[in-house]
Amino acid sequence: MKSKILILIGILALYSCQNKKESSNIVKTIIQDTLSKTVGGTANLSDAPPRDDKAVELIRKQLNILLEKDLPAMTKADRFFYYQAFDLNNDNKNEYFVGFSNSYFCGSGGCSGYILNNDGSLINRFSVTDFPILIANTSTENFSDLIIESNNEFHIVRMKDGKYPSNPSVQEIWKGVSPKESTKVLDITDKKFEKYSF
Repeated sequence: MKSKILILIGILALYSCQNKKESSNIVKTIIQDTLSKTVGGTANLSDAPPRDDKAVELIRKQLNILLEKDLPAMTKADRFFYYQAFDLNNDNKNEYFVGFSNSYFCGSGGCSGYILNNDGSLINRFSVTDFPILIANTSTENFSDLIIESNNEFHIVRMKDGKYPSNPSVQEIWKGVSPKESTKVLDITDKKFEKYSF
C-alpha cells in the first residue's frame, strides 16, 4: 500500500509540474490509467522483484549473529546476500534460502549458504554449493529433499535428524539429468535477484 501511495504522489508531482496543455492531457491520461490499474489490481507487476521487508530484516539480524566472528574480516562488498522463500515442509510458512556470490563466501568448489526457519532460526548451513538449488519431488522427515550441484555433480541432500547435511559434495550423487520439473531456488545467475546488505 505504501508503494502505491508513493507512486501516486510521484505521478501527481510530475503532473503538477507540467506547463503545456497537451502535455497536461497526456500526463492526466497516464495518471488515470495507472490509478485505475493499481486500484483495480490489474497492473502488471511481473517485472517487479518480490520484496518482503520483514523477511529481509529477519535475515539481516540472523546473519549478523551467525557471522559475528567473521564481520571484522569482511569488507563492505562482502556484506550482501540474496534470498528466496520456499515452504520446505508444507506447514504454510516459508523457510528462507540465503545465498552469497562474492569471494568471501565462494571458492572453487562453490559458495556457502543458509536455510533459515520462518522465525529466523537456523535450519542449515551449506558449503561448496552451486546455485540454483533444486527442490526434489521427494521428502524425508517431512522436509523436501534438495538437489544441489557441487563440484559439477548433482547430489541429493536429505534431511536427517532435523538437519540437512552441510556438505552436499559428499552426499549421494543424483542419478540422471537434473529434473526439469523441479522448482529452482536461488537461481541468482538466471534471474535478477535483489541483493541486500547486512
